[in-house]
Amino acid sequence: MLGYRELPVELTAGRIRCSRREVVLSRGPEHVSTRDDGRKLYSCFSSLQGLGGFQDDFDWWARNQFSSQGGKPLWIDPHDSSVHHICIDDNIRLDDSNTIICPQVFSERGGSCTRLAPTSELYDVCLVQTNLLEAIADESYFLRCVRRCEENYERYLASAESQLCDAE
Repeated sequence: MLGYRELPVELTAGRIRCSRREVVLSRGPEHVSTRDDGRKLYSCFSSLQGLGGFQDDFDWWARNQFSSQGGKPLWIDPHDSSVHHICIDDNIRLDDSNTIICPQVFSERGGSCTRLAPTSELYDVCLVQTNLLEAIADESYFLRCVRRCEENYERYLASAESQLCDAE
């Protein structure tokens, strides 16, 4: 098929566990934590190749009333154009009090400080709410989602870069 390429598949599922103090990412014997720096998890996710999965921390999300505060952490660095993290999930909502993702955006180039971004800022940029019926019926659904995010991400990066230049 034209436009498709094979990707490596990691069969060992990882886990994400959250608490007020830290987020711990593990896969097999490997463990990375935000205790020291959130950039470590960003780097860990950024180094992954192909397809793989991580079990989220549903209990943490439930204890946080199913809001973004307890959602799956996703780190975005608008100053790093070499990496584009995308999360596709049917529980992504524009209402931050009822969504599954906790998007953390790095505030400065190479820094470790993040801000909690509203879902609306990253919707169809890094976050895609899955249309389950369309995903089942259309084998190109996820490719179109990724393509749309790639197009929007370029504009997002350009906007972040101009904001950085304005601040300097």
